[in-house]
Amino acid sequence: MPITADAKDLQEDLVRLRHDLHRRPEIGLQLPRTQEKVLQALDGLPLEITLGKDTTSVTAVLRGGHPGGESSGPRPAVLLRADMDGLPVQEKTGVDFTSQADGAMHACGHDLHTSMLAGAATLLAEKRHLLGGDVVLMFQPGEEGFDGASHMIREGVLDAAGTRVQAAYGMHVFSSLEPHGTFCTKPGVMLSASDGLEVTVLGAGGHGSAPHSAKDPVTVAAEMVTALQVMVTRQFNMFDPVVLSVGVLHAGTKRNVIPETARIEATIRTFSETSRLKMMDTVPRLLNGIAAAHGVEVAVDYLQEYPLTITSEDETHTAEKVITELFGERRLSRWATPLSGSEDFSRVLAEVPGTFVGLSAVAPGADPATSPFNHSPYATFDDGVLADGAALYAELAMSRLGALAPAA
Repeated sequence: MPITADAKDLQEDLVRLRHDLHRRPEIGLQLPRTQEKVLQALDGLPLEITLGKDTTSVTAVLRGGHPGGESSGPRPAVLLRADMDGLPVQEKTGVDFTSQADGAMHACGHDLHTSMLAGAATLLAEKRHLLGGDVVLMFQPGEEGFDGASHMIREGVLDAAGTRVQAAYGMHVFSSLEPHGTFCTKPGVMLSASDGLEVTVLGAGGHGSAPHSAKDPVTVAAEMVTALQVMVTRQFNMFDPVVLSVGVLHAGTKRNVIPETARIEATIRTFSETSRLKMMDTVPRLLNGIAAAHGVEVAVDYLQEYPLTITSEDETHTAEKVITELFGERRLSRWATPLSGSEDFSRVLAEVPGTFVGLSAVAPGADPATSPFNHSPYATFDDGVLADGAALYAELAMSRLGALAPAA
């Protein structure tokens, strides 16, 4: 029986797990209930399970039993990753399994990722006699801004099987962009790097009727916002894009009072290490120059967050081959350009070869161009992709281990 058929037999279980996780999302690095549900889903499988020390991560190792599986020498190993955390978003989808946690939602589909990887664990356990090596299952908390991947790498997830994994695969669902059920790949730079900018302009307060007797931080902050946008268009190559978006601009308490300070917060996305390093140098220099010109002080914090998500060309082609063999060519979309989102799976891909696969969970028949995108309180993800995602996770591991395993 093909693995896709085996996966479909798990569909109802995967839906139940996904809905349970969706109703009770947890945020950050500590996800005790989510960890409990994952452990329940893995219960009874022949897995070596390790729990995180600093986080509620779950690392599970499945030992293969095919030729070489019982040898005492180095065994090939591959890693499959799913993130588990939600977002601080108040859900407005109206689905019958809507989040019951006030101010929290699985708005990025991590509940699907977790359920699909749990399903893959079952599929692989049933076929462990065919595995010519080991599979590391990485259930990761804290992807949404908490760098959970770094925590798990520090605690040894890449070496959990006893040897460094030789390939790593992650998957991410989308509530928009592509038609339902489409798998998306791209070799090379697939997702942007993400950095943060926090700026505090330090002026001197005063009466709004006499700005000359104060040092107005508001006008300086406004100039900075405009100057940052102009700087991007005039100092960076348009064919190596930089995206800088100010999300916070805050100052003052009353219209006739010049405040002491003004605050700016922005997100910065870059698509090459060259541009990323240049931004780290250019932004503080620009803001300090503007502050000096106006006779005020400025505190600039440039926060390095997630690096570029760079996929291996070979591993991406492996994934594309598996996708087309399982689901047909029409289900595969090869992206021509990167996406401006960012991911801490980039930490894994910086250590070992691997790839990241997108999967459209847009509702069947819905227009992907107008469907609410990930992180929206209205974002919905169709359960119909769960079995296919589980099958792809499992087949990626089986296929890659088949290529890595020593001859019998």
